[in-house]
Amino acid sequence: MVTATIIRIRRQGIGVIALLACLAIVMANPAQANPRYAAIVVDIESGEVLHAANADETRYPASLTKMMTLYLLFEQLQSGQLRLDSPLQVSSYAASKQASKLYVKAGSTLPVETAIEALIIKSANDVAVVVAEALGGSEANFGRMMTDKAWQLGMSRTTFRNPNGLPDAGQTTTARDMATLSIRLMQDYPQYYPYFSRTSFSWQGKRITGHNRLLGSYAGADGMKTGFIRASGFALA
Repeated sequence: MVTATIIRIRRQGIGVIALLACLAIVMANPAQANPRYAAIVVDIESGEVLHAANADETRYPASLTKMMTLYLLFEQLQSGQLRLDSPLQVSSYAASKQASKLYVKAGSTLPVETAIEALIIKSANDVAVVVAEALGGSEANFGRMMTDKAWQLGMSRTTFRNPNGLPDAGQTTTARDMATLSIRLMQDYPQYYPYFSRTSFSWQGKRITGHNRLLGSYAGADGMKTGFIRASGFALA
C-alpha cells in the first residue's frame, strides 16, 4: 500500500488538508513489514508533529527532488532574474534524460512557466535538467546549489546530486526534510503554490496530464509532488 503524510493548514478561516512528505514503497503483502517506509505528519499552524515513523531515517527522494529544483527556480523569479516567459535552452544532454519526460528537443527552448508545469505535473526529468543547466550551468553544479539551499533551510540530512531524482546512491533525504521543503515552498512562494494543484497543461497542442491521482479523487488535496524509483518505492508530498 502507499501511505501518505498529512499536513493541516488554514486558509482564510477554512480548514484545508494537504498531503505532505512521505516516502514509502508498494508491498505485495500490505501486512508485511516495510523497512523502507517513512512518514511524518505536521500541523503547520502549531508546528506540532502529529505522527512520525522513521522520519529521520535516510531515504531516496525520487522525484520529490524536483521540489528543490522548483524552489531554486521560484527564487530566480522572485529576484527578477527570470520571468515566466523567459526562454530556457534545451541541451542534447537534457534531451537525453530518460522518462518520465516531456521529450523536449535539443536546440529548442521552452518558457519558464512550461518548465514549472512540466516539473510538477509531468515530473519531466529532461525539463529538470534544462532548469539545472539554466540556473547552475551544469547538473553537477546545480546539485551543489540544491544541497547548499537544503542546508540553509534546515534540511541537514539531505544531499542532492541531480535535479530530477533519477537513481543516484549519493542523493538522500528524510521524510522530515521533505516536510521542511514542502512547507517552505508554500510559505516562501505562495504566489506559485497554485501550480501544485493543477492536473494538466498544454504543450505543443497536446494536453499533458499528471501522476497525482489524489488531486482528482481526494477532496481538499492541493499538491504537492509524487515520485518513484525502485530504490525508494512510491513517494508523495
